[in-house]
Amino acid sequence: MSQAIDQQAIQQLFLDARSYNGWLDKPVSEEQLKQLYELTKMGPTSANACPARFVFVSSDEAKQKLKGCLDEGNVEKSMTAPVVVIIGMDMEFYEQLPVLFPHGDARSWYVGKDEKILETAFRNSSLQGAYLIMAIRSLGLDAGPMSGFNSDKLDATFFPDGKIKSNFICAFGYGDTSKLYPRGPRLSFDEAAVIE
Repeated sequence: MSQAIDQQAIQQLFLDARSYNGWLDKPVSEEQLKQLYELTKMGPTSANACPARFVFVSSDEAKQKLKGCLDEGNVEKSMTAPVVVIIGMDMEFYEQLPVLFPHGDARSWYVGKDEKILETAFRNSSLQGAYLIMAIRSLGLDAGPMSGFNSDKLDATFFPDGKIKSNFICAFGYGDTSKLYPRGPRLSFDEAAVIE
């Protein structure tokens, strides 16, 4: 943490990166999926709770199950992607806290507190999903995060025990630049931020 990353890395992670909706016919390997998780898991979460759970949908059979859960506008870009990852949130994440956060009785902070469980699981699985997007970009892949699915159907299909709930999904692989829309505008610093 002693120096800033170089400009090329900044370009790849932030400035040149886009949200893709079309893909080249080039596979993503199981080894790459494992690399992505190894990077993603190192991002910080509250009390090291790590509530995100990931389903990497890559087989034809799994994609057909996913297809029935998607809004129409997300079908083609999901079905043509090498992989679509479902970022879920384990609603019993606190059961892992004795191992993940051995510094105190963090499990007791959550047991029986449904609102706090949901808030923590949602916030931190969202963070972990964002770390995953940055990991995807860091390995030279492209990402297309999205909502636009029936969460009840998705959860019943991929998380039938009810313990895990879906947060969002992200298609990824090698993006087809010919299918990109023009980059949307962003708010200026003064529109979005203050210094106090």
